[in-house]
Amino acid sequence: MLHNGRRKLPYDPVAALAHLRQSDTVLGKLIERVEAIGGFTLKLGHTGTPFTSLLESILYQQLHGKAAATIHKRVLLLYGPDHLTAIPTPQALLDTPEELLRGAGVSGNKIKALKDLAARTLDGTVPTHAAIQKLSDEEIIERLTQVRGIGTWTVEMLLMFRLGRPDVLPVTDYGVRKGFALTFQRLPKSRAITAADLPKPEVMLRRGKRWMPYRSVASWYMWRACDLAAADKKPEVAKIPLAE
Repeated sequence: MLHNGRRKLPYDPVAALAHLRQSDTVLGKLIERVEAIGGFTLKLGHTGTPFTSLLESILYQQLHGKAAATIHKRVLLLYGPDHLTAIPTPQALLDTPEELLRGAGVSGNKIKALKDLAARTLDGTVPTHAAIQKLSDEEIIERLTQVRGIGTWTVEMLLMFRLGRPDVLPVTDYGVRKGFALTFQRLPKSRAITAADLPKPEVMLRRGKRWMPYRSVASWYMWRACDLAAADKKPEVAKIPLAE
């Protein structure tokens, strides 16, 4: 999904981990377990712009990675001979006939979302890359969720994995909720986790106060908790992905 290389984090991961270990001993034990198999490996994806990042997010929604990547490539090729360098402008996307986008595999609802994204970029609702750096997380969420098809979770992923914001806690993310349950709740090991086991947002936010201002890092470890649980059941799948 991310093909333009990776960037360093804008915060100090060593300081973040020291803070989390000191503020939450249970989380500290999880950090130690992950340390034994590779440690903290979160890296940022390509910068792009809010426009190009959200365009990609819209195309990837509700699709498996390979299928989404194929459609994303086809869309980019509408705007240049090489999908690695082709960058559509908002105006070019707005002017693109719907039949061309459908021919690239984009559904009707996603075409409407892409057109709305282009229009809201042109009117300034979706900020430029330079402008978004000056906005708070809350301001970014408020503005970007005005785009059709863009919800809070999508913006939270952009904040964490594109902008490198350190203090995001996506309380609606299934993996983060499951990892929280595995780490902080006493669950019976004799059965699979059910929806009833997952923590409510207010429970996560309350514990998350200990993790501020590094809740993004703590969230990354919640995904790792899920990976560790799967690896404990199936030793042959012990590889820990980045969960982007």
